[in-house]
Amino acid sequence: MSNGVNGFLGDSPLRVIIKLLILSVAVGFLMSIFGLYPDDILFAARDFVLDLWNTGFKTLGRLGDYLLLGAVIVVPIFILIRLFSYKR
Repeated sequence: MSNGVNGFLGDSPLRVIIKLLILSVAVGFLMSIFGLYPDDILFAARDFVLDLWNTGFKTLGRLGDYLLLGAVIVVPIFILIRLFSYKR
């Protein structure tokens, strides 16, 4: 079992915990210097997803508008072409 855990973690569990603690303190220090906090990052990620979601639906709405605008021109032309090319 020890070999399986070591293989999964890449080292002994104690060494991995120590490495993670040191790295966490270093990253926390750098984030503090730049004024970044975990809740700000989470809110920014949430806002990004919400903006993407809302923009996506606006894009679909515009696509529908473009479809209707194009259909006003294309469908009558299609019908006229079909009528004039109809073999009697």
